[in-house]
Amino acid sequence: MNNTNTSQYKKIVVSIALFVAFIGVFYIGFSSGKAHMVEAGKIQTINASLNSTKDKPEDVDFALFWKAWNTVNEKFVRTKVASTTTDKDKVYGAIKGMVESVNDPYTVFFPPAEATSFESEIEGNFEGVGMEMGIKNEILTVITPLKGSPAEKAGIRPGDKVIQIEGKITTDYSIDQAVKLIRGKKGTAVTLLIVREGVEKPIEIKIVRDTINLPTIDTKLDTKNNIFTIKLYTFSAQSASLFRNALREFVDSKSNKLILDLRGNPGGFLDAAVDMASWFLPPGKTVVMEDYGNGKTQVVERSKGYNIFNENLRMVILIDGGSASASEILAGALSEYGKAKRVGTKRFGKGSVQEYIKLNSETALKVTVARWLTPNGKSISEGGLIPDVEVKLTAEDVAAGRDLQMNKAIELLR
Repeated sequence: MNNTNTSQYKKIVVSIALFVAFIGVFYIGFSSGKAHMVEAGKIQTINASLNSTKDKPEDVDFALFWKAWNTVNEKFVRTKVASTTTDKDKVYGAIKGMVESVNDPYTVFFPPAEATSFESEIEGNFEGVGMEMGIKNEILTVITPLKGSPAEKAGIRPGDKVIQIEGKITTDYSIDQAVKLIRGKKGTAVTLLIVREGVEKPIEIKIVRDTINLPTIDTKLDTKNNIFTIKLYTFSAQSASLFRNALREFVDSKSNKLILDLRGNPGGFLDAAVDMASWFLPPGKTVVMEDYGNGKTQVVERSKGYNIFNENLRMVILIDGGSASASEILAGALSEYGKAKRVGTKRFGKGSVQEYIKLNSETALKVTVARWLTPNGKSISEGGLIPDVEVKLTAEDVAAGRDLQMNKAIELLR
């Protein structure tokens, strides 16, 4: 792989969680380098036979596994005559159970059908309901519905807990299992049962799937208060250049007061977040650290040092429960260096990197390989970062169109 490709696809963060919007997947926290990316024709493959024992750890005894295998083969009597289970199915089931034992919702085994579906989704299938989900406190939770999506129009909100999908209880579902049920063709419908904070009874919501057009950025100048707002919806491959253009608009407006609205932004490309932070930070300043654990050396992502703003800049970053991954990285860095105040509610707390690995021509693993740390060493994954000024929105505020968080940002800048 040449340096151009390595730079272009360097890092992708998910806040991951996964975009059910597009089919359940958008940018999946892939780390840098040939072995850490998924693009058409660039999927790492481990060429290993299922029967190979050359990589078996010396301190692991598989005798118990084979004893259970043989016992099932000898003793099991099928109660459902129409069903069948092959030896390959048993191997896949064993791998799935092993992977689930690490208790990480973003580490998943894909048997053939799921692997094929996942890869096609990454390459760009854009029909779904338009929301991103994650696992929070072991509950399937909406990170954010996308602007203008079927999910948003149907009334889905950040923080909604999805307890049933088409009548199926989601208690033990991984994100990928939920995605499989929720995604579907344009024009078809899916019914969710959700629990919402402040609402006594569960709410049933029917969503008609559609083609999803992902927004990226909006700008607005409040001439009354001379405050410029940049609303960023995602960290896409184009976000860095669009953000640069938005900053040019801000400079041309002659305002020195900036609101960066990251509410409902689930993340995306890490490189975009680093580039955006570089407009406000001197060269070499740490934007985020990648902690690979097990005594491995941390990787530090540093500011490129565009640093075009002086001490006259006054800045507020709006965050909420839908601000995840790259949003948390950008907001965390700028606030820890004293460049901006965070206003809103506690963020989602999705700060990990997943690597997609082909085990053979049919199966694959998506495995968490690192976690993100702020410049001060705070783990984004452990509960999310809290705002400097907490402002909550009630259901009544939303219904009435009252944006108390924006009002507080304007108050602080004014």
